[in-house]
Amino acid sequence: MADHSQFRLLGERRFLPFFLTQFSGAFNDNLYKNALLLLVTYSAAGLMGLSVDIVVNLAAFLFILPFFLFSAIAGQVADKYEKSLVIRRVKALEIVIMALAALGLWFGWYGALLLLLFLMGTQSTFFGPVKYAILPQVLRDDELVGGNALVEMGTFVAILLGTLAAGLIMGFDAPERVAAVAVLIMAVVGYLVARQVPATEAGAANLTIRYNPLKETWKLMAMAREKHSVLLSIMAISWFWFLGAAYLTQFPNFAKSELLGDETVVTLLLAIFTIGIALGSVLCERLSGHRVELGIVPIGSLGLSLFGADIYFNMPTATTTVDWWTVISDGDYRRIAIDLLGIGVFGGLFIVPLYAFVQHETPADKRARIIAALNVFNALFMVVSALMGMVMLGLIGLSIPEFFLVLSIMNLVVAGFVYQQVPEFALRFVIWVLSHTFYRVRHQGLQRIPEDGPVLLVCNHVSYMDALVIAGAVRRPVRFVMDYRIFKTPVLGAFFRLAKTIPIGSRNRVPEIYQRAFERIDEELDAGNVVCIFPEGKLTKDGEIDTFRGGVELILERRPVPVVPMALRGLWGSFFSHCGGPALKHWPRRFWSRIELRAGDVVAPEAASAGQLLQQVTELRGETP
Repeated sequence: MADHSQFRLLGERRFLPFFLTQFSGAFNDNLYKNALLLLVTYSAAGLMGLSVDIVVNLAAFLFILPFFLFSAIAGQVADKYEKSLVIRRVKALEIVIMALAALGLWFGWYGALLLLLFLMGTQSTFFGPVKYAILPQVLRDDELVGGNALVEMGTFVAILLGTLAAGLIMGFDAPERVAAVAVLIMAVVGYLVARQVPATEAGAANLTIRYNPLKETWKLMAMAREKHSVLLSIMAISWFWFLGAAYLTQFPNFAKSELLGDETVVTLLLAIFTIGIALGSVLCERLSGHRVELGIVPIGSLGLSLFGADIYFNMPTATTTVDWWTVISDGDYRRIAIDLLGIGVFGGLFIVPLYAFVQHETPADKRARIIAALNVFNALFMVVSALMGMVMLGLIGLSIPEFFLVLSIMNLVVAGFVYQQVPEFALRFVIWVLSHTFYRVRHQGLQRIPEDGPVLLVCNHVSYMDALVIAGAVRRPVRFVMDYRIFKTPVLGAFFRLAKTIPIGSRNRVPEIYQRAFERIDEELDAGNVVCIFPEGKLTKDGEIDTFRGGVELILERRPVPVVPMALRGLWGSFFSHCGGPALKHWPRRFWSRIELRAGDVVAPEAASAGQLLQQVTELRGETP
């Protein structure tokens, strides 16, 4: 398994320099922001006559404003030019900005330092689209989830370490001068590692960059809407940042007012939350099986709500001031720590597959601009999150645990809407659960299925779970052709309708269903999709493969497409097979099944016949039913 671990990417030049570049950038951003805010809070005694609270919010506004103004231009630049070049230019700009920041810190020019936050936000705006758009170019499909997991882990760990470093610097005799040297050194280090990022092809070298921020931002939104599933994934990612910003913003006051904790408790809560996201991100690779697996996303959203609600229902009764050790050692406080860890872990499970899905489903010549659109939405959602926090906690007067409960309920509502709009999320969730509980599925030869274009899959039919097993194994979405009577089964019927399964029946008994099925098959193949049929026409009653009917030949007469024969073995004897009696009505021989799905060589349409395909499927299956 070591060869398949995402951590091996940290030893490869195609990934490590980029990882270190983004890590150093996230670290430096947070070192600078937090050092500045701490200096303003404790050393400058306010700024320009403004209260500390106003300065803190002004700083956040100045940093996030460039994402609204310049994301459209940043996306165009990242698509037009070679990405390692863009990274080097952006990191060179960081050196200039941090040199000015070092002067400001050294001499106490706090007004100028706030304005430099705007320039830092601008630099981050131009790095964001490259950060995610480059990954599909340097990683294989089966590395995309692992690479994104490492990026998310690195980002949040860098945020934590940058925040902690800022706090440590405040303990020095001249913290502003130590901070000045530190941010400049980190900027130089970031540029040096950026020089090692390997070159990639430009996504859209002929693109003409247009500099109208409002008009181009609107175009970004239109581009993001081109594919509904990508747009909903972008919305889901932005919702995560809405939640994350809400939690992170409340940590200081939550620790102080609700837990009666000292400053060490704030640091501990931030560390626990960050470590949770890092763990969840890394866990994605193992749970997804080295593929872009949307089935994990609903698990993430459920965990976010459950652990968030648990904080409300299990708040300890705080009567005296506590420190970080009390939070870890006392059972009541420890439960809150576990809840925050859980929110982080399930947040990682939620966000990593979504980032990988957006990258995977976006055309290379538009990828950076769609990532730029994502950054705009992220910034917008984070602003709305701050406004909602002020309304809920300030105007309405909710306590912070009550606010967390509201967030948990809202998360369930948002998740339900997304999964209803994009059934693939719910479909992949059910498939993932089945393939990780009742079944252990091994695959062989599935790389033979073409990555794009119309394909017809033919397979033996053993159980009602056949379609789910195949759907869980094949990387592309599959449209299955199945007996119309299965749609009368309450749960399975609803599920297969959700999966856009094509019902078929006997030509003599239900001619209209039979005719419509072939029309639907032709429509799906014409659209370039994958269609799977079970040519036996029914489940096997003895475990053996029955005669293949002529429907496959009728399909190929209307639409000549490549055919991939497949064979399932190991499902005979399950609750969903006819072994021991009618399926779903008898006690299964076993609850846990080891299943194998094998795919043969692609068969040209002119060479495919029912008899010949039957022979190939039989050979693929072998002796074991």
